[in-house]
Amino acid sequence: MMSRIGKDNSSCDVESASDGSSANEGASEISNNLDHDIAQLTKLWSGPHEHLSRTVPGRLRLPISTVKMLVGREGNYSGRGRFSSADGCHVLSRYLPVNGPYRVERMKSRAYVSQFSADGSLFVAGFQESHIRIYNVNRGWKVQKDILTKSLRWTITDTSLSPDQHYLVYASISPVVHIVNVGSPETESLANVTEIHDGLDFSGDEDGDEFGIFSVKFSNDGRELVAASSNNSIYVYDLEAKKLSLQIKAHMSDVNTVCFADESGHLIYSGSDDNLCKVWDRRCFITKGQAAGVLMGHLEGITFLDSRGDGRYLISNGKDQTIKLWDIRKMSSNAMYLLKDDGWDYRRMDNPPHARTLKHPYDQSLATYRGHSVLRTLIRCYFSPTYSTGQKYIYTGSSDSSVYIYDLVCTHNSLDFNVLSFAG
Repeated sequence: MMSRIGKDNSSCDVESASDGSSANEGASEISNNLDHDIAQLTKLWSGPHEHLSRTVPGRLRLPISTVKMLVGREGNYSGRGRFSSADGCHVLSRYLPVNGPYRVERMKSRAYVSQFSADGSLFVAGFQESHIRIYNVNRGWKVQKDILTKSLRWTITDTSLSPDQHYLVYASISPVVHIVNVGSPETESLANVTEIHDGLDFSGDEDGDEFGIFSVKFSNDGRELVAASSNNSIYVYDLEAKKLSLQIKAHMSDVNTVCFADESGHLIYSGSDDNLCKVWDRRCFITKGQAAGVLMGHLEGITFLDSRGDGRYLISNGKDQTIKLWDIRKMSSNAMYLLKDDGWDYRRMDNPPHARTLKHPYDQSLATYRGHSVLRTLIRCYFSPTYSTGQKYIYTGSSDSSVYIYDLVCTHNSLDFNVLSFAG
């Protein structure tokens, strides 16, 4: 079905969890609080123990200073004699990365992808000149692995570390994904010279023309890979059997991003240039290739998805210059496609000012975060780490050479986000 785009003059948009109506306030208002289960979960994971109020006279105002938190711990007001994980997150989440930036290294070509390992000890960066470097953060950003890739086309489009951090896969504008052992003692890894970079072929029997892989991710058990491609498909590769186990024509356009929803590996999220997020349940769609549901709300293509890891919540970055927070329990069985002007191209053109006021008439997202810029390339966004922040924040790259950090629950003014500039 088709529908037309409406206008939205707000700069922060929070969806009502009770009746599905939009609760929009202007930028000058005190912000909307996200009234939803995820807001309560986030507060539980990143808020101080309720007994800490004994150390603070009067009404307890958040955030509580680190000094008062330490006084509460020494006074054993929680009855445990130590910080809970939520107490620790409450302290650590106040210390965002505000110093710097400083240059670790200068390469001959542009960095296209980068990401920390799950525990934050490693940092992987992929460059257009066929290099991938893995830096050991705990050892002063020393190069732990210098990888010269094989069969690169234009750039490295994505990388993924295995859960045990022993293997890395890298993708390009090609149906072949390569895997390399990064746990070996050698620093240099030259493809099929000093080390073997095995090629994993994602082209199935139904594929005619060659295609590129835009996104690839390990499953939580390290036994499978899921990939998103330029031929509108998503793939699952069985690493133990060394063959494709699943291929789905998932979208009407390029699939830019894909990930597993949780540890089980049953649910998969995908995002495409058809503006849709889709949820796939591998337990029930094998014969029909039918999505479990569709999430509508973006007005332009989706560049990246990140799962909260609980099989329920995810965030998406879009070419409409927004991040959206989703609860898959609100998904639909059918998509409403929008009539819009296709003359705008995010790779070559700035976002027109009037586009900032447009709103999807059937937006199913819980909240929308604006301020960053999604232009030129497939910009990523992520939930902040569970162990240090309780996933209290969302952070994203931006085409203005900055990193933006948003409070997930919108507890501050709608324009009160942190911007870390990397320009210069």
